[in-house]
Amino acid sequence: MTRPHDPLAAVAAGRDPGPFALVRREGADHVDLFAGTVRTVDRLAGIPLPDDGAGPRTLALVPYRQIAERGFACVDDGLPLECLVISEHRRIPLDEVLAALPDAPVVTRDAAFDISDAEYADTVGRVLTDEIGRGEGANFVIHRTLRAAVEGPPLVAALAALRRLLLRERGAYWTFVVHTGTRILVGASPERHVSVDDGLVMMNPISGTFRHTGAAADREELLRFLDDPKEVEELYMVLDEELKMMATVAEHGGQVVGPYLKEMAHLAHTEYLLAGRGSLDVREVLRETMFAPTVTGSPMENACRVIARHERTGRRYYAGVLALLGRDDQGRQTLDAPILIRTAELSPAGELRVPVGATLVRHSTAAGEVAETHAKAAGVLAALGLGPDAPTRDAGPALRYADDPEVRTALAARNSPLARFWLDQRVPGATALPGLAGRRALIVDGEDTFTGMLAHQLGALGLAVARQDWHRAGPVDGYDLVVVGPGPGDPNDLAAPKMASMRALLAGLLAAGRPTLAVCLGHQLLAGLLGLPLHRRDAPYQGLPRDVPVFGTTRRVGFYSSFTARADADRVATGYGPVELSRDPADGAVHALRGPAFAGVQFHPESVLSRDGMAVLADLLGHLLAHPALTGHGPADRG
Repeated sequence: MTRPHDPLAAVAAGRDPGPFALVRREGADHVDLFAGTVRTVDRLAGIPLPDDGAGPRTLALVPYRQIAERGFACVDDGLPLECLVISEHRRIPLDEVLAALPDAPVVTRDAAFDISDAEYADTVGRVLTDEIGRGEGANFVIHRTLRAAVEGPPLVAALAALRRLLLRERGAYWTFVVHTGTRILVGASPERHVSVDDGLVMMNPISGTFRHTGAAADREELLRFLDDPKEVEELYMVLDEELKMMATVAEHGGQVVGPYLKEMAHLAHTEYLLAGRGSLDVREVLRETMFAPTVTGSPMENACRVIARHERTGRRYYAGVLALLGRDDQGRQTLDAPILIRTAELSPAGELRVPVGATLVRHSTAAGEVAETHAKAAGVLAALGLGPDAPTRDAGPALRYADDPEVRTALAARNSPLARFWLDQRVPGATALPGLAGRRALIVDGEDTFTGMLAHQLGALGLAVARQDWHRAGPVDGYDLVVVGPGPGDPNDLAAPKMASMRALLAGLLAAGRPTLAVCLGHQLLAGLLGLPLHRRDAPYQGLPRDVPVFGTTRRVGFYSSFTARADADRVATGYGPVELSRDPADGAVHALRGPAFAGVQFHPESVLSRDGMAVLADLLGHLLAHPALTGHGPADRG
């Protein structure tokens, strides 16, 4: 009989334990031990997932640089995609693991952040002014790394840190140590990035950070936090961004559940849960969801450019994922992938890195974001002896503010202004408009995958929808409607390839009189073609819901913009016919416009912030598609 592998006994005896991982998942009374061999692959598609037998098969350490697979920018630090190919899996009672883990302090020296508080504050200021202020996106996550040297065997230090995390941290999705032989990761990640089980895809956006120093949060301060506009909007923005991902990996997009309060030892977060049915290979799900907006920003592609501009160093495994791939008893693929945050990396030589980041939004202050990086690192730093432990609670039942009626009411109130389309169960065909069956729409994507959400909404209204990227523009004459979609950037920079291309597309559509809907950046470029001046707002409208007039009706809609067109009248004459404008009465900002065969909206009707987004789209489709459907010249009809 083969004796089970015991890596902890090997470490205690000073022997090489070989590659292994210890993982406690949230709420479990046991720890999973995975052991096997390590294999390095180049791409996510190469992660091994054998089809012989049920259970976990591979634990993959996915570095941030893997985002290059999506064609996104990154500083390439060469970190490998290592896979622990699992040959042994055991479930060990938690108390047995705690008894076997080393109970000794971790000793380090020369601990310091690679970027000082002052330098980080300067970076925060630049991102707020140069990126969010100039329309490059709604939010961005910039990280810094605490570095130190560990005294003694690094694996012993990591296991001792794991013991302290298991005992003292709470609310973690995964608490873990992974040893590959070339590196060690130890941490307590609060956030599921993506999971797949029985065809159900789930994501778990977490944002908003409440810091506390006592054994429990102060209730009144917590309630003020839950009502803080910055914290509320920060969670809404990452919710929108992960809904974009769900639009790709789930057949009908994601349904929003929550919000909830996640309570940890040093802080609390707010979170949502997204769920939807999908049939993609789990490795493709991983690829399409690289990486969480809670650790990158939005829109995703431009967030990666901003990160590369301002960080200038590779992220290693920070913001990547651990990914446990396997099969269930019916042979179906499974996936469970927490985000690699609140995680320390140790080298065999004892080099220690603890990366941490803060989410920068239009309300951010430099001092607040510096403090947030310290708070987020507190749990893992305490486990490594680099910071104080959270105060211990008195004996008795644990206090859970998540169960407090007033806290639950405050959380539930966050959903009242949101779009029911994303919150409610959706019945196919229930929202289809008469006369749209068989009619086709093309969305031209300006580098913002809000277009995926827009495609689901237009589909729910009855259109057959296709998408294409702005730089791969092809024929548009086979569609009843062309949507020139959103994207980041300065619409006044007409020398930029994207602006020139999208403006030329719009000019051609206007000249041909083809039904056209322009959204956000598309709306700005359309307004420019109509002769309306474009202005950069004094304060960006990034992640901002507002009640605005839209052709005679007040609508609740969400904005993600730093620029706007302005006008002095509600109707203007243009070379393409008379145009009706819906303007802000305060400054003349044009929220929406419509002409004989075209319309534009500055806001995002598809956003979760747009409570009335579906009604706006239905009205616009009625305006744009009132004439008979086009026939005989779609792609399927070409001979």
